[in-house]
Parts: sequence; structure tokens; C-alpha cells
Amino acid sequence: MRRNARRFARGCALKPIRPLLLAAGATILASAASAGESDWVTKVSAHSVPDTVSALTAAIEGAGATIMATVDHAENASFVRLELPPTTVVIFGNPKIGTPLMQEQRSIAIDLPQKILVWEEGGQTLVGYVAPTELAERHGIAKDAEPILMMEKALDRLSSVAAQP
Repeated sequence: MRRNARRFARGCALKPIRPLLLAAGATILASAASAGESDWVTKVSAHSVPDTVSALTAAIEGAGATIMATVDHAENASFVRLELPPTTVVIFGNPKIGTPLMQEQRSIAIDLPQKILVWEEGGQTLVGYVAPTELAERHGIAKDAEPILMMEKALDRLSSVAAQP
């Protein structure tokens, strides 16, 4: 199943919706740029986007989570003859963390599985994600709920491993 998800994300089945994916990527970047510091967590990586994504996916798999898809927005942009600096979203999850949150408030399912964005901007590689406390607030879940705290620690650890020198 993971191979099919990767094939889907790599563009084999995305031809009809590539323009929508490009718009979604632009929205993610615009949201990241405009989000308050408490909403968005960003780290500078010592590596290129591909190397950071590789380190991130290895860390995610090593932690026992499942990678649902890796979406290379720059590659998808090239299919419609547009340019975009390296911009990749890694979508992954762990049902042990996500399921209790969805049991408490089903609307959080729209923000799960988790996503980490790796992109190039101003000559730097950046790693970013929406803070779990923002997700909790958005969906009426206590910010100190155990799954939110677990998610916060996991995202911090995974993004730090991916960005470290």
C-alpha cells in the first residue's frame, strides 16, 4: 500500500489535479509565512531539501510511524511547466497518537495525518509544521491532552533529527 501511496504522490495519478496541488502548496507556504510564531514551528536545516527529506523519512520510519505520502510540489510544478523552489511535504501518522484525538473530536481528522514541510527559501532549507497546540485549539481539545503532548515531542524530535548538522 505504501508503494501505491508514493506512486500517487509522485505524480502517476495526479495529472488531472496537479494545478490544485500547486495551489495547495502555495497556500501552505503562505500560511507558514503569515502564521504567528505560536502556530508554526520552523527550524533551519543544515542540509539540502532532498537530504533533509531523506533524513526525515528515515527518522519517521525509525520511530515506528507510517509515511502515507511524500509530495514533491516542485516536481509537480514542473509537470505543468511552472517553477517552484524545492518544496516537499511528508505526510505521516501514528494511530496510537491520532486515534485518541479523533475519538475526542472527530474534526481533527482534517489535520491528520501529520505533515512536515521541507522547503528552500532565501538560500536556506527550512523544516516546518503546525504546532500541535494550534491543532488542539482549532479543534477544541485541551492543549495539555496527552496525545497533543506526545505529538509535540514527536514532531520536535523528528524535525530536529532531519535538520541537524
